[in-house]
Amino acid sequence: MPGLLLGDEAPNFEADTTQGRIRFHDFLGDSWGILFSHPRDFTPVCTTELGQAAKLAPEFSKRNVKMIALSIDSVEDHLSWSKDINAYNGDQPEEKLPFPIIADAKRELAVKLGMLDPDERDKDGMPLTARVVFVFGPDKKLKLSILYPATTGRNFDEILRVVDSLQLTAYKKVATPVNWKPGDSVMVIPTLPDNEAKKLFPKGVFTKDLPSGKKYLRYTPQPE
Repeated sequence: MPGLLLGDEAPNFEADTTQGRIRFHDFLGDSWGILFSHPRDFTPVCTTELGQAAKLAPEFSKRNVKMIALSIDSVEDHLSWSKDINAYNGDQPEEKLPFPIIADAKRELAVKLGMLDPDERDKDGMPLTARVVFVFGPDKKLKLSILYPATTGRNFDEILRVVDSLQLTAYKKVATPVNWKPGDSVMVIPTLPDNEAKKLFPKGVFTKDLPSGKKYLRYTPQPE
């Protein structure tokens, strides 16, 4: 099935959205970007997800991340649904959200990006869009993808966490270990020699002793 792999450049598609027509690369500009798809408007799990995405929009903005959603309904439906999403959040039921929603009523973009869930279908037997998360870097290339079935809601706190990891590791020669959170120690990448690591990380490099005697678990405080 068509789709994107890590390192692929995002297609520069054009689409109608709740904030007008866009060309994807122009929309992203020099920012990071998150594209997240939804099975359908006016559905319960999607409403909770977009509500949480709207609440966290300021956090994504702090990280220079542009957000954009996709659902297989019309712009008019998206705008009407936005009122419900805002009301779910306890806000005024307005049509405006802090990010656009792409209209993909013919599923053309969902097919192109490999977003369809073959096990979840609508009343007409058409496959619904899965819950896909694509994170793109400023170079427009795919840095992370997470694929959830239509029946499982996403954890947007985890999406924020992986954005923090992606941005840190894009610019520093480190990796983030299991359950890492911003401010925790990070790991020196295996390809960096010890003498270079000491120069790059003045706060120190700490190695955990292992039965193998190999010195590959090298930690350092998170660099600035």
